[in-house]
Amino acid sequence: MEAASDNKDLVWDLDSFSQRQLAASFVMGFENKLCVYSSSVEQLYTNYNIFFPKEESRKLVILPNPYAPHDTYNGIPTRSVTATGLHIVPDVTGALQLTLPLKRGSKAYRKVPLRVGLRMVEQRLPVGKSFLPVLMKGDLRELDASTPCLHLHFIHIDRLEEHSALERTGIRKVIEGHLHSLC
Repeated sequence: MEAASDNKDLVWDLDSFSQRQLAASFVMGFENKLCVYSSSVEQLYTNYNIFFPKEESRKLVILPNPYAPHDTYNGIPTRSVTATGLHIVPDVTGALQLTLPLKRGSKAYRKVPLRVGLRMVEQRLPVGKSFLPVLMKGDLRELDASTPCLHLHFIHIDRLEEHSALERTGIRKVIEGHLHSLC
């Protein structure tokens, strides 16, 4: 747990959640299925475990796999990661849905099945650009008092100018592979 204590972006506080256990169970379903980005150290973690240490009550700790340093990408500038306004939420049956923000109407968003929503987002992107969602500290939220959700950030591969084409392709493929395992 020493590595996580050095990087405060890997310690998430669950104190404000009204349904802490529900939020904890929900986020565990995303372990190693969505990559985690740390802006303070500019790293992308693709292989990690989620823990809820007893000595750190009401905290969630993300621990990168110490035996797989090649699964951590360094030098990912903060400008390459942006918020999407999209959230993954469970429906009443536990199936995953994606909230899509609406520009008009009385509702702020519309829920669609996750796979359908991701396909819709992909279709709106320019040709050749992939939707590459990542999580950051603060992305585990409550949609309402009883529904946990995960806000998604988006990594822009084309903004990784310091990385080789091979590295950018590797990052894209690992995020796409994780996303495929989620759906």
